[in-house]
Amino acid sequence: MPATVTSPAAAPPSAAPGPDLQGRRRELAQELADRQWDLGGMTYEMAVRDHFRLDVLVMHASRLQQIDAELAEIERQIRLGDAAAAGECAACGAAHSRGAVYCWSCGAQLIPVETAGT
Repeated sequence: MPATVTSPAAAPPSAAPGPDLQGRRRELAQELADRQWDLGGMTYEMAVRDHFRLDVLVMHASRLQQIDAELAEIERQIRLGDAAAAGECAACGAAHSRGAVYCWSCGAQLIPVETAGT
């Protein structure tokens, strides 16, 4: 039976944390589980027939990696929302917490410092 793979949907680069982010997380988790199951079944069928198609297996494994990466990014955004990120670095766009003086990612100063005149 020939395997078909649909082209991966482009994920938005950054989505605001919210209820639709939780829904997308559930969808991706289910899709990941389904595709892992399918990949295992496909591998088994190839083993039974003693005819492995590495190109097909790699293609499906690649899609699994994409889904897993998107799921990890969504989970990171949800954690940021839960951690109450205060804003983003003007230099690199990384999120930072309240009271952070320097960006954890690029080291840019987040809070302007003024020297007192004597």
